Amino acid sequence: MKVIGVGFSCMDVYEKLGKAYPTGNGVDWGIHLKRMGVPVSILSVVGADAYGEEMKKALEKEGIDISYLHTAKGDTCRMMMDLKNGVDRVHLEEIEGVMADFSLTKEDKDYIKTFDYMHTDLFGNVLKDLPELRAAGVKVVMDFSVFSDDPEYNTDENFKNVDYVFLSYEQEDDYILEHLKRIYSFGPKLVTATLGENGSICYDGEKFHRYGIVKTEVVNTVGAGDSYIAGFTYGIIHNYEIEESMALGAKTSAGVVSKFEPY
Repeated sequence: MKVIGVGFSCMDVYEKLGKAYPTGNGVDWGIHLKRMGVPVSILSVVGADAYGEEMKKALEKEGIDISYLHTAKGDTCRMMMDLKNGVDRVHLEEIEGVMADFSLTKEDKDYIKTFDYMHTDLFGNVLKDLPELRAAGVKVVMDFSVFSDDPEYNTDENFKNVDYVFLSYEQEDDYILEHLKRIYSFGPKLVTATLGENGSICYDGEKFHRYGIVKTEVVNTVGAGDSYIAGFTYGIIHNYEIEESMALGAKTSAGVVSKFEPY
């Protein structure tokens, strides 16, 4: 199986700590899957600057194919970060840089069509291309993060062009159960909500599957969702049962929240 992360990438920059990390939904997801032994490519854009070089070197070090990680004139996208209470990450400001003008070319789309699975997000300007990519047989894993009920993204078109929907919420309640059912009605194979310390819940059209967390000391709260999705995706492509995929997602996530780095 070949998988590709397509869309948003950036550097998380902690100026007060003097730290910066290459990241992005698909980048984090891809690094975790590559460490599990799955061949991974990343398709995005970085700037012709030091951060862009850092992104390339980090992904190459992980053994990820970056032949379609484009370089554009300008600055690599940066997410300025801070720490709250020494644990919780705070997003201060996004400096879009070259991500602002990123979109898939015909060559990009032809390349993506050679893969079995692609991961994407809401902010990589890829949504309009999903019907064409899925028609070519590519299965789409989409991270809606906390925006699945945002009017801008909570659309029939978005949900019906995704095979595996992931979203973030806080707890199991009547709202989230109905929300998962509604999203499923548009055609995804599975709809999964991560619930932080309350575990996760997945709807398969017939029943809800639930899984808790793998308890660990929490040092970092950024990257938990991406790592969960990576573990779950590994289960999908290896035909695991749903609960097994959820368990691997929880285990992978626990490995991230217990350290500072996002992967």
